[in-house]
Amino acid sequence: GTPAEILANYALRDGAQAPFREVIMDEFHYYSDRERGVAWQVPLLTMSDSRFLLMSATMGGSDFFKEKLTNLTKAETTVVAAYERPVPLEFSYAQTSVDVTLQELVTANKAPVYLVHFTQNEAAQAAQDLMSLNFCTAAEKASIKEAMLGAKFTSPYGKEVKKYLSHGVGIHHAGLLPKYRVLVEKLAQRGLLKVICGTDTLGVGVNVPIRTVLLTRLSKYGGEKVATLSARDFHQITGRAGRRGYDDVGYVVCQAPEHVVENAKMEAKAAGDVKKMRKMVKKKAPEGFVGWNEDTFKKLQTATPEPLMSRFQVTHGMLLQVLSRKGDACAAMRQLIADSHETTNAKVQ
Repeated sequence: GTPAEILANYALRDGAQAPFREVIMDEFHYYSDRERGVAWQVPLLTMSDSRFLLMSATMGGSDFFKEKLTNLTKAETTVVAAYERPVPLEFSYAQTSVDVTLQELVTANKAPVYLVHFTQNEAAQAAQDLMSLNFCTAAEKASIKEAMLGAKFTSPYGKEVKKYLSHGVGIHHAGLLPKYRVLVEKLAQRGLLKVICGTDTLGVGVNVPIRTVLLTRLSKYGGEKVATLSARDFHQITGRAGRRGYDDVGYVVCQAPEHVVENAKMEAKAAGDVKKMRKMVKKKAPEGFVGWNEDTFKKLQTATPEPLMSRFQVTHGMLLQVLSRKGDACAAMRQLIADSHETTNAKVQ
């Protein structure tokens, strides 16, 4: 399991006797994650003898957690908040195709560019599509080749990864073998990759230097339906741009929807010719498309992250951990539900 899940298991099994006096929970916004959130909540319900440090760039209000921690540990809780980014961000909206936007960014010395997708398949497809473009000089390609000496690309997908990297294009997501992720990070840290295709969850503890974040869209599937990105997701993704100590500014670019880009191209070709404009058949958005425009992008830039939501739920694994306690395990389970951060109605259910 992840460190959060391992800690949660200790918290369920040992409660206040868990063997950790100090607990640092970085990227604490995962508390709101549909699948993983419960693991971030459980230690805050049972580990009363521990001291906690909760950290996130997108907390979305901390009064609730201040109160809960004080009640749990009987020690005063302090909120330390800062709103200034060490590296400011510069935002722009692109109505050119992705390949043109990327070429412009690389030429303007705004690489490495992190090209954001919302599924692993989309990220892999994008890396493949970029093979027709040339981002690197011959000398840069030689440096990449040298840096990859000794790396083994033995898995079925390894050949593809090697091909992408040789072109200065990295791929990075949770479905990739750890050895390839580590190699991508190593090449990126040495400034050898121009573009990295990855998912929106550029993970906890991932050290990939990024100057520019390029968003391919502003809507994603959230488990039930496709919707506009939340302010939290937007700030988590765009906050990766600009590296402290390396960059004076980070760049965030958002692509207009594909059909909008196509229509803009046709209009530019017609160049104000009334006859051509009349004949033009404009592309429509795909069915069920959740669109966005420059206004959506601007609103997200200044939106504050939504409050974190409790994702507490009783699972079989949780029951087994609590039932392995000494003493009255059923009473401990009832107490855990009562102490959870859910509403009274949800607790009754």
